Amino acid sequence: MKKDIKVLMVDDEEQFRETTAKILNKKGYQTSMAASGEEAVEIIKKSRHDVAILDIQMEGMDGYETLKKIKEIQPDIRVIMLTGHGSFKSAKESLSRGADDYLNKPCDIDLLNQKIKSILMLGKDGDYKTEKLAKDVMIHADNYTQIFGTATVKDALKAIMKSYDGYIASSRLVYTVHRSVLVYDETLKLEGVLSIRNLIEALRPTYLTAAKPSMADSMRYSPLFWVGLFTSQAKKLEQMQVRSIMSNSLIKVDAEANLMEIANIMAEQKVRRVVVVDKDKVLGVVREQEIFFELANIIQ
Repeated sequence: MKKDIKVLMVDDEEQFRETTAKILNKKGYQTSMAASGEEAVEIIKKSRHDVAILDIQMEGMDGYETLKKIKEIQPDIRVIMLTGHGSFKSAKESLSRGADDYLNKPCDIDLLNQKIKSILMLGKDGDYKTEKLAKDVMIHADNYTQIFGTATVKDALKAIMKSYDGYIASSRLVYTVHRSVLVYDETLKLEGVLSIRNLIEALRPTYLTAAKPSMADSMRYSPLFWVGLFTSQAKKLEQMQVRSIMSNSLIKVDAEANLMEIANIMAEQKVRRVVVVDKDKVLGVVREQEIFFELANIIQ
């Protein structure tokens, strides 16, 4: 997929418009903003864009009229319409008027990102020119939380929580934060992934993972003996090195791997994410969410 993809975000709600544009910029797009259909038309007159994201319900010129006007100026622009939740009628109307895709509100940013990538791969007949590859759907490594293996679990938790800065969840926008961390060694080589599952597993007292106890020792499994144990184990966990509890059995796929190959690996290896590489360079991560979004996009 070509670089420097230009996206026009058109919505009359300032916070939604600016937040969405900011996140799309972080994902590598060149994003322009318009507060109205009229402003969007003027922007398209001056500069070509690859994709326009239009809210249907805007004061003045609504999304349908804006769609018509910008298509007259730039017929090959791809358009995603934002519709009300569960509004199948609006979605159907959008497609009949020349939109390439639609997305219901609240708008999930990761799903919007995948839809932008998808419509840019459409041919003139509406069919995909080719199936997507790992590099087309992955979350870039630069957009993923990263930490050194020598860091403490406390440091890792701070890094994860920092990724929630600017988190937005409203009737208009949902931003899904990554729930795992890429772990690097001192030579900047990827050596593992720290996930929430790793933290939960490491939280348990040692005897729970030891050999099966005798009948007398089995009393230690009783919840009666676990009062306060969660807090005490968390305190012990915070100073442990990330390297000691992370998953280091990374499943890597080539950037040119197709989606069926990735789906098969996830199913056979029972993993929720794979690391995308080009030779020895780590490019990003494909999670089960990306596979789900692609599956849903094709079926819908």
